[in-house]
Amino acid sequence: MKKLIFDSIDSKNIKKLRDSICEHLCPAIKSKRDIVILCIGTDRATGDCLGPLVGEKLKFLSRKRIHIFGNLENPIHAQNIENVITTIKSTFNDPYIIAIDACLGSLHNVGYIVLDTTPINPGAALNKNLPSVGDLSIIGIVNITGPSDFSVLQNTRLYTVMMLAEAISTSLYHAILKSMGGKKHSEALEDEVC
Repeated sequence: MKKLIFDSIDSKNIKKLRDSICEHLCPAIKSKRDIVILCIGTDRATGDCLGPLVGEKLKFLSRKRIHIFGNLENPIHAQNIENVITTIKSTFNDPYIIAIDACLGSLHNVGYIVLDTTPINPGAALNKNLPSVGDLSIIGIVNITGPSDFSVLQNTRLYTVMMLAEAISTSLYHAILKSMGGKKHSEALEDEVC
């Protein structure tokens, strides 16, 4: 799949993003894989809190075989991501991991969401050597890249991050409902829609 790019401000794109996520979720659901939504980032830098905000918005999503890692209370960041990935791989047999993270880009791409079937390289903007992760990646471009990316992340507008978090969490939530049906936890498996 080519990278798909969506403008978070355009409400039509939320449905397009939802449908694109469904295309990838359905085969994983049919093959009975656990779905892990890995929300990467920290709440200590505005530009890097996209993942935890998405996790916070999705933490009450109750479906069998859907697991959310990372939110504002328990963020997944450079210090713990390796342990979290190890825990996920030892807890679930062949999980389908949807990795979500913020990234920096060019000015005309700020506010856009990138969906790709390649793993995320968390911490790349800050030259951190962390493990790549994700069968499906969802990246939100929160600000422009510059000579000091750490400073840019610290000075990112919360409004931009919130718009991206809302678009991503809404799309994911509705993709799961569309893929698994509208019933909760124990009934969801019998009523998969895919």
